[in-house]
Amino acid sequence: MTEDEIIRTFIKAHDPPYFEEIFRLTGCSFAAIVNKLEEYDDFVRAGKIVNVSALKSQYDDSQLQEWVKQVREVAYDTEDVLDDFTFRFARGHADGFFGRFGKIYNSMKNLKARHRISLEMKDIKARVVEISARHQRYQSLYGTQEIGSRSSHVASADCDIRDQALLIEEAKLVGIDQPKKELTSKILDDHSHLKVVSVVGMGGLGKTTLVKKVYDDAAVKKQFQSHAWITVSQNFQFKVILRNLIQQLYDEIRQPVPPQVDSMDGIRLSEFVRDFLKERRYILVLDDVWSQNAWETVKYVLPDCNTASRVVLTTRITDVAYASCLASHDFIQMKPLSYDDSWTLFCNRTFQSNGCPSNLEEVCRKILKKCEGLPLGIVTMGGVLGLKDKDKIDEWEMIFRGFGSEVDGSGKLDRIRKILLLSYSDLPHHLKNCVLYLSIYPEDHPIDVANLLDKWLVLGFIEKEEGMIATDIAMRYLKELVNRSLIQVKDTWYDGRLKECGLHDILREIIVSKSKEQSFTTIATGYCTRWPDNVRHLAIHNFTDNPPQGFSSLKCLRSVETFGYEGPLTTSFLSKFLCGGPKFLKVLNLTGAELDNIPKEVFKLFHLEYLDLSGTRVKIIPKSIGQLQNLEFLILAETTITELPVEILKLRKLRSLSLYRIGDYSNNLSVWGFKSPDGIGKLTSLEILRIIEADGGKRVREIGKLIQLRQLWITKLRREDGGLLPVKADQPSRVTHRLR
Repeated sequence: MTEDEIIRTFIKAHDPPYFEEIFRLTGCSFAAIVNKLEEYDDFVRAGKIVNVSALKSQYDDSQLQEWVKQVREVAYDTEDVLDDFTFRFARGHADGFFGRFGKIYNSMKNLKARHRISLEMKDIKARVVEISARHQRYQSLYGTQEIGSRSSHVASADCDIRDQALLIEEAKLVGIDQPKKELTSKILDDHSHLKVVSVVGMGGLGKTTLVKKVYDDAAVKKQFQSHAWITVSQNFQFKVILRNLIQQLYDEIRQPVPPQVDSMDGIRLSEFVRDFLKERRYILVLDDVWSQNAWETVKYVLPDCNTASRVVLTTRITDVAYASCLASHDFIQMKPLSYDDSWTLFCNRTFQSNGCPSNLEEVCRKILKKCEGLPLGIVTMGGVLGLKDKDKIDEWEMIFRGFGSEVDGSGKLDRIRKILLLSYSDLPHHLKNCVLYLSIYPEDHPIDVANLLDKWLVLGFIEKEEGMIATDIAMRYLKELVNRSLIQVKDTWYDGRLKECGLHDILREIIVSKSKEQSFTTIATGYCTRWPDNVRHLAIHNFTDNPPQGFSSLKCLRSVETFGYEGPLTTSFLSKFLCGGPKFLKVLNLTGAELDNIPKEVFKLFHLEYLDLSGTRVKIIPKSIGQLQNLEFLILAETTITELPVEILKLRKLRSLSLYRIGDYSNNLSVWGFKSPDGIGKLTSLEILRIIEADGGKRVREIGKLIQLRQLWITKLRREDGGLLPVKADQPSRVTHRLR
């Protein structure tokens, strides 16, 4: 959970009446706890503690940071206790509230566990009360200050960051000539009405630098009577912006601002600006706009009197760029620098335009690759390296190896971190976990969009919305992150759907640091000597040595994913790992692991909802698969499994089943599916089924009962059986058949 998201996940994910009965039976007042937790939820929604990060930036106070940590820990601990109670007392096949209640009642013989959980909940209640009291103390300490003074403090900090971004100018930025020419052309065309030109792209691409170059160009300056540059920033304050604009306009004509301006409200200030500009040809730059609301508010102040005035807007958010220039469609999408331009900029900054010494070229090119064409990253890194001894290559290698630590907030690249973190800080709470989870993926690893969205769903990152399909909501979240220039689209399907995505390398390092700071994810590598404490999501990267033992610290894990695990992830090790550690796992992704069979401990993971064994050497799925009552996604692609046991039919929550193998056969591309047991039609929750062997009309009729199917991949289908396949009468376009 993020630091401004208190227990929202479990409040919405669980059935409140059900758990109220649970806590009555255990001697705890569920209502009292939920009331307290919802009180924090209200604080978040009302903005009372909505920006803990902003508070921390204003008041560098260790006590406040400790309070934030305690809020996060009590949220995590509450989720753990609820999941533990469900695991111990709510297992079984009973349906509905009374069925579950009966199961709980029959399990009351486990008095020891009941007593322990009761004590844990009482402890949580006490901690919540203390956290609430501490919150009140901080509100009385910080909440009584004038909003204006706090806002001006934040605005000043934002301006400092914007000024730092312009330092790219010092390095004689390359690769800017074409976008400068394009922007100048759009500003100086013969369009007589007020026109808006937007420049959009992720932080650090040089949007502000580009616009400043054009704004200061003499050929542009002389075309306008009035000029003003306003930095809007995340802390948008309408009246402050208008007074700033008025000040610049009067400074330009060398006259004092009329004294009555200080006492004007927003309406009068707007009228004052309109009256001043209505007979003038003006150019106004709105730098760093974060919301459509900010633009919509400002645009009504700007008169359009056929004087060919121009507004230039910079933003990281694509929707803001589109909305601001709907009439003219004049926006410029900033792109990363080409490799050649990146190298030129790097050498200009690092070696003052003298070529790179041959002994440093290899390490310099590796460092440059990390920057991925981001001008701010290249310039900042060049500034750091320019101070290093050119004869000591080990110092340069050390910078490359320690790149992640340099952007974690304590290194020399803190300026990049501050600028790029603005995009993360501006996210609504429901998108922050989605971004943090991306930190599990290795650098340059292609992220499969469909699999990512499924894991977001399973882990509770997607908020339910009435009348909407959960996968559609998840896709909307992803597109919003693309829109905000946080996620990059790496590949698309033939019909334009997103296929693969990723993070910029520098942004990834920052997100990894942020995620680790919040005990959200941990990445274990070959250098790992001990498992982390109380982390929620574990990614294992490229282990080549024996991994650490002792798994008790992993009891809070909700997901485990492996990437490039070579050798030691044997069935024996995995058995020990699961037996001694995580019992609340929801996601277990062992893609490509050297497994010959599935350890029996996997089938004891009551909460498991996502199991991926793709590319393993597993040949048989045992009957105990039927114990995974909560399993929703089972992925067995590229294995030699050819059939499933009848116990698979017990998995009534299963939404996606993938089992297939693709390869060459007699120099032709061949696809192998799987044989399903009789009765596959009982899995009525299935939405994706691939690749199943038809094997006659009986099985096809069973498939026809799967009315929730959205994707069906089927092989060995006879032409006469095609009419038996499922098609939703009201949504036929949602069902995709893959026939072979």
